[in-house]
Amino acid sequence: MNGKGVNISAGYNKNQMNKTISVHLIAHNSVTTSINAKIGKTLMEAATASNVDGIAADCGGLMTCATCHVFVDEPFASQLGRPDSEEVAMLAFTAAPRQPNSRLSCQITLTAELDGLTVKLPVTQYWTGANHDSRTCRYPHPPRPASRL
Repeated sequence: MNGKGVNISAGYNKNQMNKTISVHLIAHNSVTTSINAKIGKTLMEAATASNVDGIAADCGGLMTCATCHVFVDEPFASQLGRPDSEEVAMLAFTAAPRQPNSRLSCQITLTAELDGLTVKLPVTQYWTGANHDSRTCRYPHPPRPASRL
């Protein structure tokens, strides 16, 4: 079961559930971490179980935090299909700017067809003053008070 109470192993026979696929996670500094991940798990579950830096997964897969944001490389992005409306809504809150290939790794269930999956990790999963510029931010901000000299 994933955090939403959905049986993520549905549709997989027991032999498939014990198999693993290769997944490659590329950090913002170009360092690649390759892991063997069980079919039927989510990418987020596999990455956190392997202690991959760069996927915080603060909500544990409940899709309430966007701290498992990844950029999925082709041809895998096309194979995944489009994110559902809930994922699209949560992607609006990623710390790193959203790209067309942005996905939440808690919503990517690993299948045999995803063997070799390659994703890039954003520079951060958290909003900070360093990565937030209200001049270019896509969300409205109140006007800044005039500085006092």
